[in-house]
Amino acid sequence: MKIIATPLEGLLIIELRVFEDELGYFLETHHNQRYESAGIRCTFVQDNLSFSTKNILRGLHFQKTKPQAKLVQVVCGEIFDVAVDLRPDSLTFGKWSAAVISGENKRQLFIPQGFAHGFCVLSASAHVVYKCSDYYDPDDEGGLLWSDPDIAIDWPLQYPILSAKDRQYGYLADQNFTKP
Repeated sequence: MKIIATPLEGLLIIELRVFEDELGYFLETHHNQRYESAGIRCTFVQDNLSFSTKNILRGLHFQKTKPQAKLVQVVCGEIFDVAVDLRPDSLTFGKWSAAVISGENKRQLFIPQGFAHGFCVLSASAHVVYKCSDYYDPDDEGGLLWSDPDIAIDWPLQYPILSAKDRQYGYLADQNFTKP
């Protein structure tokens, strides 16, 4: 397992060790001791599976008072996966970082607590699985508009397909976050 740091503290790209042969491949999608050795100390309590088709953009989502760390992986397809730092005391508050993760590259993105998360589908479709460190609570859900000009994410598409919920989210400046 190889850990690749991003410009945002705690946000990590993980390259898994893959054992391939003529029959296919095998990899461990999570091994608690190895992740802890790499500094990822989370108890994951919920696993999710998302299916989307090309040009769908999901996000940017977060939990307001019950933040979730996430371990994101694509089983089939390819996504542009984005995390936005919402930690008020962070030097990178309001900044974003992204990674292309796919069934082919078998990378994971570890998103610590205190981030908004979203992705857009680059392939014909994508199956995204992710572990969460806290349970989803619909009453605690928050979101940011994907096109917030203050965040200025360089999405690889101009006209995404969005859910009604994701279209109505506001800007970071309208939230109750404060910079240090």
